[in-house]
Amino acid sequence: MKLSQTRQDHLYRAIQSVQSEHGFSVNLLCELLQLPRSSYYKWLNRKESPREKVNQELLDTMLLLYEKVEGIFGYRQLTIHVTRQIGYPVNHKRIYRLMKVAGIKAVIRRKRKSYIRSTPQHIAENLLNRQFTAQTSNEKWVTDVTEFKYGNGQKAYLSAILDLYDKSIVSYVIGHSNNNPLVFKTLKLALKTTPGATPMLHSDRGFQYTSLRFKKRLVSKGLTQSMSRVGKCIDNGPMESFWGTLKCEKYYLHKYPTFEDLKNAIEQYIYFYNYERLQKKLNSLCPMEFRTKTA
Repeated sequence: MKLSQTRQDHLYRAIQSVQSEHGFSVNLLCELLQLPRSSYYKWLNRKESPREKVNQELLDTMLLLYEKVEGIFGYRQLTIHVTRQIGYPVNHKRIYRLMKVAGIKAVIRRKRKSYIRSTPQHIAENLLNRQFTAQTSNEKWVTDVTEFKYGNGQKAYLSAILDLYDKSIVSYVIGHSNNNPLVFKTLKLALKTTPGATPMLHSDRGFQYTSLRFKKRLVSKGLTQSMSRVGKCIDNGPMESFWGTLKCEKYYLHKYPTFEDLKNAIEQYIYFYNYERLQKKLNSLCPMEFRTKTA
């Protein structure tokens, strides 16, 4: 795609295209569009300014990235990805302007559903208390379960654990039912991935996390339990944010005829998120890069 700075520029390009493809006379085309022939030739023989050349290079890079990620990037994500790819900093306002010129924008998020609360067997204090940063890996984890649909309305569930140090997904399990085994398996995989880790684990008050069986598992592994307050989704903000990002950047973009189609899409996205998606708060690194460089 070429940048069009003015209406005349757009018309000149149209003349160039029609004349090249169909052989019509430049005189005729200029007369039809009520443009001076001399102005067209002046435009045709002009040299792009250094800034125009840079803008065109930026736009080409942006469009390749935008197409690669299926349109999920807004100007913030495009800014840090373009900056890394071209090797020098670019102002986010410039990227925003070029997006408007190209007519591209990020996918819009959808509203979350509200869910019926369950009666808890066990309640833990909100020890996390919205302190969403950590000094080391495996110091603070947050977890939750979210719902997806595939086929003709069948439901699937994703349970995941996120490390607040680098915002990486430590473990996840995709299943057909929202039940205790789904959550217990997620915890088991996380502990297997991080031998010896004894983090604080924060969740909402979902029935799996308030069960006595889950509490016993945490105690047996030396983990500290923390829970959100009633009706305070922001208490588990980073996990809610990840669900929104996953659904906005992958789930809502496609239809999933089968469970396997949905499962593959989720697995691909989580790999992309952990190993390729750059985050400004992580010094424009992806979570696994940040973890490696700060280890």
